[in-house]
Amino acid sequence: MSQTLEPGSPYPLGATWDGLGVNFAVFSANADQIDLCLFDPSGRREIGRLPLPEKTDEVFHGYLPEARAGLLYGFRAHGVYEPQHGHRFNPNKLLLDPYAKQVAGEVRWSDALYGYRLHSPRGDLSYDRRDSAPGMPKGVVVDDAFNWGDDRPPNTPWQETVIYEAHVRGLTMQRDDIRPHERGTFAALASPQMIEHYKRIGITAVELLPIHAFVQDRRLIELGLRNYWGYNTLAFFAPEQRYLSDGSLNEIKVAVRRLHAAGLEVFLDVVYNHTAEGSEEGPTLSFRGLDNASYYRHVRDDWRLCVNDTGTGNTVNLSHPRVLQMVMDSLRYWVEAYHIDGFRFDLGVTLGREEHGFDPGSGFFDAIRQDPVLQRVKLISEPWDIGPGGYQLGHHPPGFAEWNDKYRDSMRRLWRGDPGQRPEVAARLAGSSDLFDRRSRKPWASVNFVASHDGYTLADAAAYVQKHNHANGEDNRDGHGENYSSNWGVEGPTDDPDILETRARVVRALLASVFFAHGTPMLLAGDEFGRTQGGNNNAYAQDNGVSWVDWRLADGDEGRALTAFVGRLARLRAEHSILRCKHFLHGREEPAPGVLDIAWFDEGGEAISSDAWNNPDERTLSLRRAARREDGAVPILTLMLNPTSDDRSFKLPPPALPTTLLVDTAAPEAPERTLETDVVIVAARSAVLVMAVRPAPTRPAGRHANGTKR
Repeated sequence: MSQTLEPGSPYPLGATWDGLGVNFAVFSANADQIDLCLFDPSGRREIGRLPLPEKTDEVFHGYLPEARAGLLYGFRAHGVYEPQHGHRFNPNKLLLDPYAKQVAGEVRWSDALYGYRLHSPRGDLSYDRRDSAPGMPKGVVVDDAFNWGDDRPPNTPWQETVIYEAHVRGLTMQRDDIRPHERGTFAALASPQMIEHYKRIGITAVELLPIHAFVQDRRLIELGLRNYWGYNTLAFFAPEQRYLSDGSLNEIKVAVRRLHAAGLEVFLDVVYNHTAEGSEEGPTLSFRGLDNASYYRHVRDDWRLCVNDTGTGNTVNLSHPRVLQMVMDSLRYWVEAYHIDGFRFDLGVTLGREEHGFDPGSGFFDAIRQDPVLQRVKLISEPWDIGPGGYQLGHHPPGFAEWNDKYRDSMRRLWRGDPGQRPEVAARLAGSSDLFDRRSRKPWASVNFVASHDGYTLADAAAYVQKHNHANGEDNRDGHGENYSSNWGVEGPTDDPDILETRARVVRALLASVFFAHGTPMLLAGDEFGRTQGGNNNAYAQDNGVSWVDWRLADGDEGRALTAFVGRLARLRAEHSILRCKHFLHGREEPAPGVLDIAWFDEGGEAISSDAWNNPDERTLSLRRAARREDGAVPILTLMLNPTSDDRSFKLPPPALPTTLLVDTAAPEAPERTLETDVVIVAARSAVLVMAVRPAPTRPAGRHANGTKR
């Protein structure tokens, strides 16, 4: 391999192997010089340091002849060290390439990783001359070639999508039927055993918590904990190595191909709002050392300080065109190189921030909506951050779905028996049209869930009132204080059969609420058989049995029954298009005479009056939906909700038609049956779904135009 760099090309950014050598290109608007540092295969010894010879359009670049895939490398950036002006150049610090597509090694914490003397009286205005390379991971030059064969993304229509939120590691760490070295990896994620489970419960997409290479926080390491969730990104193009059983990037591609073959899409939870470098007092690992002033937002009157709209210490500056380019390049890379089908954007409001605040017409949203590659994939935003005006549910542009926490909270409050929930629940079950019915958005824009990785599991929401986060080392101060949960009489585990029955009913009712609402249902992995975190509602640091899915629960009688129930809910949703409506319904159309497309009724089968809507003590309600089929028949589905502590008699609204009971959450294993009366007994804290079909009108006898009898 040559030790002389040729000029090379400023594009593409990163390290690109062409079969004869490697082109290196890295952006920095403010550096004076950037050195390419080469390392031996162990990553411990620096074997070459070569200044990149050219700078074009603020991109430093050079070409290394005879270099091959597998080469380990990093950068050092020269320039002024003036934190008060936003510049923190320090060539003593080895920097990971922002475009590195694979990372070798992990951050090994020491004070040398900081650009300043950590305990100096001058704080981050001081300067540290120690070499950080021994503690830094290195970039790896990769060969992206892979035989995708006839891989075909499922392209599941949005209205048919059912999301399963999972953690690559935690999902399979406790699967005894998977080889030990593959547990917690992509090989296990797409194993035949897991694919069989996905199909059994009727999901169409697996949404993975962050898989981008991330850093184990120094504070957590010192506490003996781990960053489990992974919201601490170091490299936006590289996967987390721990999720690869054999270290090969192709393991992800094989997994995606297997999931696609099974008709399942793959979404990634991505974190472009901040990086692992933290606040202005954080380490210098990559972006900060390459061009701190460009990569991060800074307080307008004091460029020494980072804007902290994310609560993590820094905020990525997507208003800068090169930083925006990096994010767009990363997204396209995951679609083109790994065939990823969609993305969920952590703290999506941060990505849409301009100088004046959140803007649905921001540079990020404009760029992603016009991109020919990214237009084809599903886009989901977490519609909040902690900055000014940070709650923006329903305000994202067309093309985006959004996590709907109002759905979660209203359903939990309904089923624990809170007063005054009728109007809110009605809006949420109807697809939250009050939030999303604008700019031609559709009901699928509302991602409906009652549990996610952030908060209680579904089982815990019916077993705990107080959070139990002591294992996180923060004296139980972390995590949400209000979870809209109930323990039904005992905090945590109990043998009381009445309490256990109530909890089981509430869990099933919540699941039915998710699958039978308009919008996109999302299920948290393990909720289909009662996974618990022991009341921990912020298990971000628990890379252990607290967070890992316990598959022993799935093998028990209760777990098998609940799993079968979830599969039944998914099947009913798939069979009845009115449960996954393409358009918002407003009760303005009559698919059949006297039958509106959507309507609400009380227990007596009467339309709910204004006074009744506003009566906080009225808790029960029925939702009826109807749509005309191509054959002219009109299926009419009625969902009856009884969150009270007593069994209630619900009268079906007219017209009187033969009616089939499809599911009763109080008797989940009962088969479908024909009702003999128009009165349905809905058990306490339960939901019932029934269906009637108004036949197509019979065409009168007559004659065809040619005179023959019809």
